[in-house]
Amino acid sequence: MRRMDAKSLSIDEIESFFSGLGEPRFRARQVVNWLFVKGADNFDQMTNLPLGLRARLAELLTITVPVIAAKRSTDGGLTVKYLFQLTDGEKIETVLMHRPWGRTVCVSSQVGCRMGCRFCASGKGGLIRNLSPGELYDQVLFIQKDTGLRPSHIVLMGTGEPFDNLDNTLRFLRTITHPASIGIGARHITLSTCGVVPGIHALAELGLQVGLAVSIHAPNDRLRDRLVPVNRRYPLRSLIGACREFCGKTGRRVTFEYTLIAGENDGAGEARELAELLKGLSCHVNLIPLNRVTDRRFEATPPERVKLFKKILEKEGLVVTTRREVGGGIAAACGQLRCNYREPRLMVPKSDCRKPI
Repeated sequence: MRRMDAKSLSIDEIESFFSGLGEPRFRARQVVNWLFVKGADNFDQMTNLPLGLRARLAELLTITVPVIAAKRSTDGGLTVKYLFQLTDGEKIETVLMHRPWGRTVCVSSQVGCRMGCRFCASGKGGLIRNLSPGELYDQVLFIQKDTGLRPSHIVLMGTGEPFDNLDNTLRFLRTITHPASIGIGARHITLSTCGVVPGIHALAELGLQVGLAVSIHAPNDRLRDRLVPVNRRYPLRSLIGACREFCGKTGRRVTFEYTLIAGENDGAGEARELAELLKGLSCHVNLIPLNRVTDRRFEATPPERVKLFKKILEKEGLVVTTRREVGGGIAAACGQLRCNYREPRLMVPKSDCRKPI
């Protein structure tokens, strides 16, 4: 009999499972607390359960326990990059960012990625596999265990496309927002997609106030088809339409992430096109300095050109920020630390990384 992954079950499913064992509901809640709050590594640690029940649970369920394979920090410890090794030996990245408004954990949703964005390290080697709901949850839980500090915010902006792992991502969101778990408020969670339109529709229907960020990176289909290949399946017209639906159903604005690449998408014409594309949409634009990867030919936009691009958007009435570059020296951008372990020569040396804007 194949054992089930305990942390990939929903809390309601755990209660139904215990009911099927003939156990009272309070036993299920005890186990939920051990799994999702205390982060027990095994059933023997659940000392308020009878010995017989612990043994039975160990026969029926497994508990995922990731191992910290590497840990690097920068900015005086304000940004910490974790490389977790999973039970099958695969590795994923998670980042903890200490900010004035709280502690944010950046979560990966897949081992690798198949979206193929031309300037991103995450897709090196393609998609290995999806993460389970429990493996998504573990990233938050084991950072809490390592630091002794409860995260206040979550961003699904690590390696992988969350909507390419839709069911597991939505199950994770339901669990992490449940009051019996760590209980992160939905409005403190943001999910980033490169533009998988059915996932945006599904998130709008979920009934949670989770934020949406869209990695747009280009203002027209011709350019976006090349930089973000998923655009060939979900072109900008359908993507922007889905974003308008999301805003209408949730009352939340969308963040559009735009990585500026020298000579590719950073001209005044592209800025005006982007402003026209987003006209009338409740949104915010986040301009992102490019993180260089050695086997990619792209270069970062110079700071003065970033400022000009931002000025044009603001003149057209958009709310715009420029992301401060952090973690370059610890390979904290998506996929970089994992790639260092797989291909040590892939990343640009620390001395070549651009300074923060």
